[in-house]
Amino acid sequence: MPEAPRDSTKDYVLEEKNKKILDFIEDVTNNADEVQNKVLSEILSRNANVEYLRRHGVNGQTVDRDTFKRLLPVITYEDIQPDINRIANGDKSPILTTKPITEFLTSSGTSGGERKLMPTIEEELGRRCILYSLLMPIMSQFVPDLEKGKGMYLMFIKCESKTPGGIVARPVLTSYYKSPYFRDRPYDPYTKYTSPNETVLCPDSYQSMYSQLLCGLCQHKEVLRVGAIFASGFIRAIRFLEKHWTLLCNDIKTGTINNSITDSSVREAVMRILKADPKLADFIHNECSKGSWQGIITRLWPNTKYVDVIVTGTMAQYIPTLDYYSNDLPLVCTMYASSECYFGVNLNPLCKPSQVSYTLIPTMCYYEFLPVNRSNNELAASRPSPTSLNQAQQEELVELVDVKLGQEYELVVTTHAGLYRYRVGDILRVSGFKNKAPQFSFVCRKNVALSIDSDKTDEVELQNAMKNAVTHLEPFDAHVSEYTSYADTTTIPGHYVLYWELNLKGSTPIPPCVYEDCCLTVEESLNSVYRQGRVSDKSIGALEIKIVEQGTFDKLMDYAISLGASINQYKAPRCVKFAPIVELLNSRVTSNYFSPKCPKWVPGHKQWIHQN
Repeated sequence: MPEAPRDSTKDYVLEEKNKKILDFIEDVTNNADEVQNKVLSEILSRNANVEYLRRHGVNGQTVDRDTFKRLLPVITYEDIQPDINRIANGDKSPILTTKPITEFLTSSGTSGGERKLMPTIEEELGRRCILYSLLMPIMSQFVPDLEKGKGMYLMFIKCESKTPGGIVARPVLTSYYKSPYFRDRPYDPYTKYTSPNETVLCPDSYQSMYSQLLCGLCQHKEVLRVGAIFASGFIRAIRFLEKHWTLLCNDIKTGTINNSITDSSVREAVMRILKADPKLADFIHNECSKGSWQGIITRLWPNTKYVDVIVTGTMAQYIPTLDYYSNDLPLVCTMYASSECYFGVNLNPLCKPSQVSYTLIPTMCYYEFLPVNRSNNELAASRPSPTSLNQAQQEELVELVDVKLGQEYELVVTTHAGLYRYRVGDILRVSGFKNKAPQFSFVCRKNVALSIDSDKTDEVELQNAMKNAVTHLEPFDAHVSEYTSYADTTTIPGHYVLYWELNLKGSTPIPPCVYEDCCLTVEESLNSVYRQGRVSDKSIGALEIKIVEQGTFDKLMDYAISLGASINQYKAPRCVKFAPIVELLNSRVTSNYFSPKCPKWVPGHKQWIHQN
């Protein structure tokens, strides 16, 4: 993960900078409640006259915490979507904040099949960079001398669009990479990367990946840490290397760049690093041509001390693959953030992935926590829950310093950029405390059934997609009697798998093309984040339907009952993750089919495209 730049000085004393940042963490965690009170007061005093607050009875005056909680409801995105749409369509009046909305950050969560638009103001970029600035001083306590080398971080921009009102809408990291905070960062030994800015900012994903790996290989001895944002993205980079290493070796051997790299700024930036080095090319060739790619990270980049990727939540499914490629290097999760706001940091970054917890930094926003009680079965997180809260539930919300160890909560935030008592949708468990500030482990994303990369598909959306797909079976007098789904990450990129048990009444065989049409219809019915992953980002593979034998779901029920499930309450799961269940399903597959092409997708929201 990239770190925030610090002020450039002639006498750059790293130890003093690190101490100052670590002292800041001590101070804000020791005074967490006071800081939280100040944050809320600042937000409310600045925005006291905005339309949203006046609508809820604030009446232009700064209010205290209790009054704020009494007047302001706890909300979801759908509650403020009309206000978001007004801003997106060009309304410049102070609806959510007195500061102008400078851009929308597109969330990977979806609303009505589209990315959510999170409002942000200019100063928020600086606030996010403050959290970046904490990361390496924390890491330096555990891994010394990181300032003496470089990080090979694979960083990419994604598609952006403009709302009808002319406001840019793009992912939060695209916003950061395109900002002066990243492009024009002053000297900092912790922000030395093998990838030139031009390679990061190249919009062509192939050229960006190729050139970043090429630069990383050229500087292989300088690399002390490697990473990407998500574990899935880093593994895609390794698989890209598996496919293209001969081309990369040739470039290094000859000191020239492959003709497939056509972006002139990328070519110029790479040529400042690339020199003919037949010895290095031979070394890479020897390592990559071996039968096994186990430990390829430490073989090609021998000084690497850790892998910096997110492996919590749905990304945990990639841990075995990362361990295989990295020779069990530490997998480091440094920070916890979302499009709505950046939240916290991992103060024990070398811990095992299963033990990762984040200390929420009290200055980032005003936090509240809604207690949740989940059942122990694997589907608890994927069952839809009510979006609105009654009065008693609203009164259950607790402050940052009042959460209880071991209790699970849904995160609720009030931000400087105009979100008030907003339900983020993340379920967190209190795992400890740093002074007076709690530490949380990430449990799950509420209502998410399937996820490969940044996509999030819930059970309701999957059911609707199924309804659309099975219409292709009707002419053959066939229907799906039972189904479930699985996020298969054994392939790169990973892909969704649907297991179908059919009830066949007709005598006419169903041609393979019909099942392929079913695959495509499911994909066409899923949200825009999924479809972008298929079409633009290439981070999700083609959806697969596996037909299973008659009686398979009876076997599934028998297995669940053998583990203690109640026969009276058993319901076939719509998403499976437990390895023995997946093995049972796969053992009874009779045929399988893939989507024959990518679903339709274009940048921007459907309503914008229609207006244009």
